[in-house]
Amino acid sequence: MKKKVISLLSAAAMLIPTLNAMDAGAINFTLNTQIKSESAILLNLDCDEIIYEKNADAKQMPGPLVNIMTAVVCIEECKDLSEELTIDEEVYSPLYVTDYPDDLRFAEIEDGDILTYTDLLYAMMLKSSIEASQTIAYNIGGESVTAFVEKMNAKAAELGLNDTHFTNPTGLYDPEQYTTARDMAVLTKYALKTAHFDSICSTYEYTPSVPNLERHPDRESWVWYHSNLMMDKDSDYYYAGTRGIKTANLEMGGRNIAATASKDGNNYLAICLKSPLNNADGDNTFYHLNDSITLFNWAFKHFSYQVVLPDSAELGEIPVELAEGNNYVLAKPKEEMTMLWYNDVDTSLISRDNIKWYKTSLKAPIKKGEPLGVVTLEYAGEQIGTMELVAVSDVNRSVTKYNLYAAKMFPKASWFKKSLVISGVVCLIYILICIYAYVIFKNKKKPIKPIYAVPKVEGQKKRKRPSNKQ
Repeated sequence: MKKKVISLLSAAAMLIPTLNAMDAGAINFTLNTQIKSESAILLNLDCDEIIYEKNADAKQMPGPLVNIMTAVVCIEECKDLSEELTIDEEVYSPLYVTDYPDDLRFAEIEDGDILTYTDLLYAMMLKSSIEASQTIAYNIGGESVTAFVEKMNAKAAELGLNDTHFTNPTGLYDPEQYTTARDMAVLTKYALKTAHFDSICSTYEYTPSVPNLERHPDRESWVWYHSNLMMDKDSDYYYAGTRGIKTANLEMGGRNIAATASKDGNNYLAICLKSPLNNADGDNTFYHLNDSITLFNWAFKHFSYQVVLPDSAELGEIPVELAEGNNYVLAKPKEEMTMLWYNDVDTSLISRDNIKWYKTSLKAPIKKGEPLGVVTLEYAGEQIGTMELVAVSDVNRSVTKYNLYAAKMFPKASWFKKSLVISGVVCLIYILICIYAYVIFKNKKKPIKPIYAVPKVEGQKKRKRPSNKQ
């Protein structure tokens, strides 16, 4: 299988949670050694950053890695993990009938044993015990394993594991039970934050808290050891700083592992799925352990937190009008950007030229720290993060320049044009009122003709008055 490239996302890689950055695309770095697992993912737990992936979204059979979800549901649903249960073999004996008996894993738990939920969690996480996982599911599910599996799938949906589906709590073969390296990383990261889970899965050896001396008279020999040989100091696969979490073997699904490793304050989670069970000669081989060690060594050797953008870097300038003194303002990053970076690539090769200004020009005054734009960091044509740019210093306003500007802009102001229109309308109304008043006044001074006057008749002769003479 051809090696894939790393995915390095800058936002999650920030050490300071307040940094303003966006998610970015993948950057292509090369893993030194080819791994055998068909799917893999390597996550830096400190900054929640995926630094390597290979077929991370390919669906694979998880095998007993499903016990991680079984444990999560048990811990979250069980009111008292110290509650004691009496083991009933009839709960898990139907699992003995299988086409793949080599997939069955036991912890020497016998019918009638009394164990706590905590004991069963250890048996399941350290030994992939089907007695433990099936008993947990049966009891937490209200005497229904099916009901428990529904809780597993509901939790998967809650966590956004869109490419994961559970059909049983044991991890035994079922073609309808599948997950991906990416989903398993999300689940494991969540589980590590769940109460008790981390301490359980990172324990190398455990003795049940309840003796059960009737069936286990030699209690000292009834010890469960973690199946992850990377935790065994006497093993050729021992890796200092490893926390086991979970291994899984499935005849039809190969070998799987979820493991963490810590060194010099750095913490990584590796997920490897479907590594071959045997080598080319047919010999039993633990490629999943070799792959995990390869990934851890590569990460610890080649990655470190580096300043990729100092907060003192001056990345550009913007013209400033009405300024007193310099007619521009310098821009710098709002904060220092620190991220997980590949040591063999000089950070000076990261491009800072992609800048988007909020405005192409400004007017004084400008305050120090005022947002000016955003710079996008790029490497090999890929975006690796963004950071807001702010003003380096104050830019004061010139009183003289401002007064001249105000006088010049006065006639152009929108409010000035509106006031002219309003004034014109008011004047027009006033003139109309004056005209109307004048007309009314003139009409009042005009003489009124008498309505009883006798009209003069043309052609009528003037009558003479009668004489008083006799």
